[in-house]
Amino acid sequence: MATFSQKQGGKEVGSAAVYAKPHNMSGKAVTVEANPGKGKDMGMLNNARATLGSITSGEQPGTKTSGIKMRGTGAATKGLMSRGPMA
Repeated sequence: MATFSQKQGGKEVGSAAVYAKPHNMSGKAVTVEANPGKGKDMGMLNNARATLGSITSGEQPGTKTSGIKMRGTGAATKGLMSRGPMA
């Protein structure tokens, strides 16, 4: 009879595939999807945005104009707007 346990020091150190099937945190089984993310499948060539030098294929995102104006910038030359999470 084969044994799969590889306990050392009271802890299981072997491969998890031996004793646990893939699952999420609630214990349900996990399946493999072709496109696990949301939106377009970026693995497809017609959805990819390739860049070569200054030439870019696909749709170009618009310029960001949102943000908040910083205080205390003085004679700033590179912009006065802040974007992103600010706590």
